[in-house]
Amino acid sequence: MFKHPKLQSQLTKMKKYLLILTLIPFFGFAQTGSKTVKAKSLNVSQVDKLLDAYQISGSISGYPDNTNIDLLNSNTGVSEATGKIVNGIFSLKGKMGNPDFRLLAINSQPPYLSIFLDNSIITINATKESFETAEVKGSVSHNDFMAFNKIAKPYESLFAEGALPDEATAKNAATDFEKYINSNPNSYVTPLVIYRHHQVTGNNEKLEMMYNKLPEAVKQASIATYLSTLIKENKKNPMGKPLADFSQADTEGNEVKLSSFKGKYVLVDFWASWCGPCRQENPNVVNTYNKYKNKNFTVLGVSLDKAKEPWLEAIKADGLTWTHVSDLKGWNNAVSQQFEIFSIPQNFLLDPKGNVVGKNLRGAALEAKLAELIK
Repeated sequence: MFKHPKLQSQLTKMKKYLLILTLIPFFGFAQTGSKTVKAKSLNVSQVDKLLDAYQISGSISGYPDNTNIDLLNSNTGVSEATGKIVNGIFSLKGKMGNPDFRLLAINSQPPYLSIFLDNSIITINATKESFETAEVKGSVSHNDFMAFNKIAKPYESLFAEGALPDEATAKNAATDFEKYINSNPNSYVTPLVIYRHHQVTGNNEKLEMMYNKLPEAVKQASIATYLSTLIKENKKNPMGKPLADFSQADTEGNEVKLSSFKGKYVLVDFWASWCGPCRQENPNVVNTYNKYKNKNFTVLGVSLDKAKEPWLEAIKADGLTWTHVSDLKGWNNAVSQQFEIFSIPQNFLLDPKGNVVGKNLRGAALEAKLAELIK
């Protein structure tokens, strides 16, 4: 995904957190121990009773003496604590403002061991071969995280890349996640569960309602901060509401209005010839377009190109046989400014009345949505 240069820092942070949330909680399931998954949730009042710093120590076999071990910030990738493995033993110390995800790494490289870290005395015993699935003991926050992992395990297929919709499984997941949220209203893990709930339901109103019930202290944690950003983003060009009309010149210089497509399902697709991820996604859009173009569906491409020649060449090379518009102003494209598009590819799927019925549908998701809408 390509981002507007002026928002590079902010969106990079968001993207990194999205990556962490994509990986979590499904890379830690090999961690075992009945005491771990049965532990009680860490709530706001319990945080006050924690130590004023954390200490992580343990043994890791299979690495030579003086191998570096680092605790990485999951948002920035920056090392917050570093130590050496000597005679298979290591120790790290530091302080957490709020319980949050951190990644334990050898030489700051994957594989990573994820920890939902608080200010506790924590022990880890692992081997080189089992490092990323080692059991973490002593952190109540991590215990709470593993308790949710146990609940989420049956539903991991819902979050796999390119996964097809499974309404029955998604409904069960939403029910189980909501039970966790209602049973653990003060837990620092609950914002993660709210995020997962939103992933399987897409219910923006419920997302905001659940977020608003979080204690103010929990809202300061990174995941909750991301939820706040997500809520604000969802309120732009909201689902179920009309997308505002616009007009822009096509490849021949003729003005094309969005409203001229009313009566059809239309995918408003923001892209550019220079955008690698956009070009990689184009074959998926082409396949879906060819399948549904005779079933009241079309595409309107809005390009953030600056030069006409590469724009036209990309349209031809990728076989994009639908209508295309652009004012050839790059990131200053008037339509992208109108809808606050600061990264591409992005798209809106509109119903025949012009209402938004889908956002950022890529790969199999676009075809699946159309199959749901067009019988």
